[in-house]
Amino acid sequence: MRVVSLVPSLTEAVARSAPGVLVGVTDWCTHPPALDAVRVGGTKNPRVDLIASLEPDLVIANEEENRAPDLQALRAAGAGVLVTEVRDVPQAFRELARVLEACGVPARPRWLDEAEETWAALPVPMDRPRAVVPIWRRPWMVLGRDTFAGDVLARLGVALVHADHPDRYPRVPLEELRDCGADLVVLPDEPYRFTADDGPEAFPALPCALVSGRHLTWYGPSLCEAPRVLGRALRAARR
Repeated sequence: MRVVSLVPSLTEAVARSAPGVLVGVTDWCTHPPALDAVRVGGTKNPRVDLIASLEPDLVIANEEENRAPDLQALRAAGAGVLVTEVRDVPQAFRELARVLEACGVPARPRWLDEAEETWAALPVPMDRPRAVVPIWRRPWMVLGRDTFAGDVLARLGVALVHADHPDRYPRVPLEELRDCGADLVVLPDEPYRFTADDGPEAFPALPCALVSGRHLTWYGPSLCEAPRVLGRALRAARR
């Protein structure tokens, strides 16, 4: 089986569950760190010619992370393309199982069971702070409706201020973000790399939680530890 992954989180899931099947991955596929596979470009600008030359049996993609024209070009080049859709945690588990089966994994991996058990065992949150969750600045963009990361936070007791916004990733002026009545700002380190010196200064009146983007936005083995890692960061910000 020869597989090209255009989704970093799926790269990690396949590499852990079916070592050796990945022949191509994106430049943004950072886990596992020592992965031996051809780098085929970015998620938004993959090198279709290079991917085709690898003669993959399957290209795995995501409807949000990858562009439809690139996927169409891959199909035209003769590649089989599996496109995932992940808008919440339960759907992530279903799609992971589908991808791993398509990649020839003979049995459901233990890490996937552990991740699902971990999320099923979460207690009902007693407190639900209202949060703004920027994912970009210049311009400012935040999590809106119907996103995987938003569902992750909701299951950890965080209510998104923009959960009912018509857009999934709305652009909102900074002044509106400051005045929206939030209790908390959640700043992930991807896709924009917010840091202690780049992000919190824009919200001087609010506590800011700097969180791991991999644990907030990736669906794969990181789901096993995401509740613990994210929960610790969220609690620390509100002390």
